[in-house]
Amino acid sequence: MVRNSSIERKIMSGISKKLFEEWREIAQKELKGKDLENHFWITPEEIRVKPLYTKDDLNGLNDQLENLPGLDPFLRGPRATMYTNKPWTIRQYAGFSTAEESNEFYKQCLENGQTGLSVAFDLATHRGYDSDHPRVSGDVGKAGVAIDTVEDMKILFNKIPLDKMSVSMTMNGAVLPVLAGYIVAAEEQGVSKEYLSGTIQNDILKEFMVRNTYIYPPKESMRIVSDIISFTSKNMPLYNSISISGYHMQEAGSTLTQELAYTLADGIEYVRAALDAGLKVDDFAPRLSFFFCTGMNFFMEVAKLRAARFIWAKLMKQFNPSDPRSLSLRTHCQTSGVSLTSQDPHNNIIRTAYEAFAAVLGGTQSLHTNAFDEALALPSELSSRIARNTQLILLEETGVKEVIDPLAGSYYVENLTKEFIDKTLLLIQEVEQMGGMTVAVSEGFTKFKIEESAAKRQARVDKNEEVIVGVNKYINENLNEEIDLLVVDNKKVISKQIQKLKKIKSERDNNQVNLAIENLKKGAESNYNLLSLSIEAIRARATIGEISKVLEDVFSRHKAISKSITGVYGSAFSEDTSFNEAQKKVTNFAKKEGRQPRILVAKLGQDGHDRGAKIIATAFADIGFDVDIGPLFATPEETSKQALENDVHVVGISSQAAGHKTLVPELIESLKENGGEKIMVVVGGIVPPGDIEDLKKAGVSAIFGPGTPITDSANQVIDMLLKKNLSS
Repeated sequence: MVRNSSIERKIMSGISKKLFEEWREIAQKELKGKDLENHFWITPEEIRVKPLYTKDDLNGLNDQLENLPGLDPFLRGPRATMYTNKPWTIRQYAGFSTAEESNEFYKQCLENGQTGLSVAFDLATHRGYDSDHPRVSGDVGKAGVAIDTVEDMKILFNKIPLDKMSVSMTMNGAVLPVLAGYIVAAEEQGVSKEYLSGTIQNDILKEFMVRNTYIYPPKESMRIVSDIISFTSKNMPLYNSISISGYHMQEAGSTLTQELAYTLADGIEYVRAALDAGLKVDDFAPRLSFFFCTGMNFFMEVAKLRAARFIWAKLMKQFNPSDPRSLSLRTHCQTSGVSLTSQDPHNNIIRTAYEAFAAVLGGTQSLHTNAFDEALALPSELSSRIARNTQLILLEETGVKEVIDPLAGSYYVENLTKEFIDKTLLLIQEVEQMGGMTVAVSEGFTKFKIEESAAKRQARVDKNEEVIVGVNKYINENLNEEIDLLVVDNKKVISKQIQKLKKIKSERDNNQVNLAIENLKKGAESNYNLLSLSIEAIRARATIGEISKVLEDVFSRHKAISKSITGVYGSAFSEDTSFNEAQKKVTNFAKKEGRQPRILVAKLGQDGHDRGAKIIATAFADIGFDVDIGPLFATPEETSKQALENDVHVVGISSQAAGHKTLVPELIESLKENGGEKIMVVVGGIVPPGDIEDLKKAGVSAIFGPGTPITDSANQVIDMLLKKNLSS
């Protein structure tokens, strides 16, 4: 056996040579002839993880090991006493149907141990449309609560004391009228804005990268961010004016180092925007907060949060703050949504528990745990209770709150933390060299990098290189569970919201509304604070849609150009039997038809989550399909028109936000009315079992749930096309 090899140099550290020799001999026997030199794990972040760490792996890490919680660089926690004095805030991200129903749900959650509210708005609200707008017929009340006016906001927080309750609101596109509505609702509850605590997400750069619930172009959107930071820093001392979010980056397929780097780079961009607006760094930096995803890579998620605090303190020093709180990164975490599976869904309870534990060991300040049924539908009352109790058990029964940063000094975790710091700083430097995050986002650089990572990850899963229990390994073939899912009656919600809108518009002083709207328009054209003007408009009972529309008239509504990458998925499957089989069928089809099979991959309604659509587009293109990608936020009629103009064989609808039950039948009807009855329609994504039969009756040819290998769906689609071709 070769002595002094690289494995010996990397592992034999801080222990005697004799002891190392004994370990090596035993390890080599256990490996049964496999080469110990190659017994490493290379993570998607290209971090080389050794099978054994020893105390010598801590050499050179004094800057990590010698710091304490509550002190710069805050690696061990933003507060000196952490959970031993104040536990993390237990939140549930929730909202559905009407404000009345959501309010009842919130009060029940608070009675059962939840300590903060986290509000989910429907997609119509996110995109600045009132519930009666024709573009949002399938979205109202489906993926969150419908809010049209301050009266809805007052109902949402009815009997919830806003001077005592921390409220987090996930809102970016229509952030001005929504935050204004919250402020006025509190005001009319008797709570002045200086007593409000919580967070508004207000992270628009992330929207242009991954989530896509933007309204205005990047430059104008950044102005809105600055106006909100400026207003809240002067008038709302307890309120976090922005939650800089990496969550949706990981959900869209980024690696953990990409999530961390691009999030922190976004943060620096917002700091510069606030400084350019004339604010002093210590006036706003202590109220900045962050939002990260916690996935299934347990120890790396812990290391990520520790590294995040270290890097943020380092980056913020360039702005010369005098308040140490300006260097301190505070974060909310949410367990991963993309790790949830529709197959064997009770496994998701276990996944969420591990993810929550990682977030707590990493030192999060607040936490939301996803419900186990969210890969099928919105959370039910039962699944929400289980998710909430996951945190309560973690808090009360495990002892984790009794020690600050319990994994500090771990050979492995400290080493991973250093790896994260080094690799993340390199990615941030890459963005900075481009001119900062606004430039990187505008040029599509970060979006491309994340989509590339997503395609690679999907290939690993489909090839069984990355195991997902119950999906590609340990599959329960006899599983036939009935799960009681929450169902929202979209038509009923729309009807109720329209009635409320009509009532408010008939009772308000429309001269006062018009004056407030005109002032807002002038403010947008000049340099007045837009949040201050939005508050005046909301007080007058202007609607979310009216405020958004007048700003759209000045700023325009942003339209992204959909692009896809090629070759990434196919290169991983070059020798895969199922992949090659699909390619042969495509070739066979092309010979018979005289052209390649053509598919339009489309999103209907206001759902901007396009990870699934982009992965399908790149994979089907690599298999040999001609692929068209529809624009985001399309109506059924617009998608039908594009399908007919492009003469496609198939329309593939990617669904995540529950609008499919309304929108897909409308698409099929539009195709039939315009001579496209031969075009096949398939649906992929989150489709509750109860919706499957209705969609098939409407004419959907196939439905592919989360976790379906892309090669399987491609083979099924091409088989149906070949059969249709033969029969015609």
